Amino acid sequence: MGLSAPDGAPAAGIDYAPLPVRAPEARFEFRVDGSILIEPGLALPELWPSIPHLFQTRAREHGDRAFVARRTRLPDGGLGDWRKLTYAGALAQARSVAQAFLDLGLGPEASVMVLSGASPEHMVISLAAQMARAPYAPISDNYSLRGDFERLRLAFEICRPKLIFADDWRAFLPAMRALAADGVRLVTLEPAPDGETLGLAQLLAVEATQAVDRSMAAIMPGQHAKTIFTSGSTGRPKGVMQTQRMLTGVVAQHDALYLRGDEHGSGEAYLSWVPWSHVGANNTLFADVINDAATLYIDDGRPLPGQFDETIRNLREIHPREYASTPIFFSALVSAMEADAALRDGFFSRLRLLSYGTAGLSQDVFRRLQALAVSATGRGMPMISKYGATETQGATLTYRPLEQTGAIGLPFPGISIKLAPVGAKLELRIKGPLVTPGYLANPEATAAAFDDEGYYRTGDAAQLADRERPELGLVFDGRIVENFKLTSGTWVHVGNLRLSLIAALSPVVQDLVVAGEGREWVAILAWLRPREARQIAGDVEAEAAVAAAPGLRRHLLEALRAFNAEAGGQSRRVARMLVLVDPPAGDEMADKGYINQRAVLERRRSEVERLYAREPDPDVIVC
Repeated sequence: MGLSAPDGAPAAGIDYAPLPVRAPEARFEFRVDGSILIEPGLALPELWPSIPHLFQTRAREHGDRAFVARRTRLPDGGLGDWRKLTYAGALAQARSVAQAFLDLGLGPEASVMVLSGASPEHMVISLAAQMARAPYAPISDNYSLRGDFERLRLAFEICRPKLIFADDWRAFLPAMRALAADGVRLVTLEPAPDGETLGLAQLLAVEATQAVDRSMAAIMPGQHAKTIFTSGSTGRPKGVMQTQRMLTGVVAQHDALYLRGDEHGSGEAYLSWVPWSHVGANNTLFADVINDAATLYIDDGRPLPGQFDETIRNLREIHPREYASTPIFFSALVSAMEADAALRDGFFSRLRLLSYGTAGLSQDVFRRLQALAVSATGRGMPMISKYGATETQGATLTYRPLEQTGAIGLPFPGISIKLAPVGAKLELRIKGPLVTPGYLANPEATAAAFDDEGYYRTGDAAQLADRERPELGLVFDGRIVENFKLTSGTWVHVGNLRLSLIAALSPVVQDLVVAGEGREWVAILAWLRPREARQIAGDVEAEAAVAAAPGLRRHLLEALRAFNAEAGGQSRRVARMLVLVDPPAGDEMADKGYINQRAVLERRRSEVERLYAREPDPDVIVC
């Protein structure tokens, strides 16, 4: 078995299990201006009328099957057994709540906002809003539970909801009050004292009538179904309009490309921690769960220190056949499985496909993940990557098992790609029926987001893996908006450099941020992987002591010097490094688990200045 070496070479020679994905095919046009058009080779299948229509069909076919499950919250704050909502139960509840929404005057011009995270009740609210044709906006609970509610107020001003739901009034009532939402109905699971909120039971008690059926019959493909906010990693969050055509298009895309086994539709399990305020969960995951008539198990863990134990607990019990997550999740999982063979064997026991998105996966994590798969099953586990944005849904995917991270593949059916020259890079631009019509209440941003041919400008760069063999697909080439110049005028391509450095500093570094805009040289701020760092640091416990341990500092310095020796130019050589002890806070980490480069550099100005001090302090590693 030819696993790659720690230097990040491809994991070539692995005997992979079959990949259940059909090649998407594509047609290529090379233009004289340097742009490249990539058109899908497969047609988009016929779309469902709406997600509520799809769900209603599945509920009538599989009414007794569990639809959404979440562990109960115990009085001491712990989590107990699974509480499950069946398809039939969810349909009945959604129709009742949809009727209540209609009775309250909700509809296309009167929207619904949800402040709390994943729950069976949240799912019912989402379906009910779509049945009533009331645009639904899932808001990151970070906006409501932390800070000064500035981003929550921005979302409220954009959406102008007529009803706001949150699960626990004790936690969310301060945020609701901060909105000064005169004339807006506030709904919580239990009614708040003094009648400040309605209890959800009051809506569930409403008897559904034919008005719900008439509303569903009036749903059009271009119906504004959801407003999902961008992460704000490149500016203020924007409300991205999601149409029913976009939502049902995801179902059609997956039907076209995913090879379904005999188990399809038999009640598979999905387990996910990914926040519902993002398209990866709220659109793509929901589409797969409902279309497969599967059960969605909500994972209340997170790939963060002190929170991942809950995820491990759930993975010991729930063994999905497909698992999609973020690079930070797979990094935490790899470390856990390397220390626990039973966890490893259980995770791979039924698995047939892994996929990742939202950020780049380091070659080191990929290599270790495949080594674990081989140990557990004797074969490599097929892993694919997807590329997309809040504005586009999934736009591309790989159709061969990855051997080297960075590939993003070819366009899904219904998606046209243009690679447009922007400076020294090719910007990835996207057009098709799954692309948003624009930003809610922001015509200026909408106009700026599309080029003169109607392609959405992603701000990301890509290139062909092999110009002579374009059918091999695209490789991600970093975020154009993150790149910067040194004082010499040399461009630093942050995305590629970051992944290369994580691989070079393997297995110790969890993630890092690249600094140096307007400076003479590149420097980095880095977070460590606790278990691996302690193994190198020796007999120390406190995180600050680990970071300061001579053995660890020597390891990092030697790795950086080796990297610099092969780096090539000034834009890829690292002059200094500082290890961060406290974890990412606030908007430094997006809900999905990737690091917000801009926010970290803004929040940690003092650490950046330490990197560039004339006489650096002892904590700074100088190469």
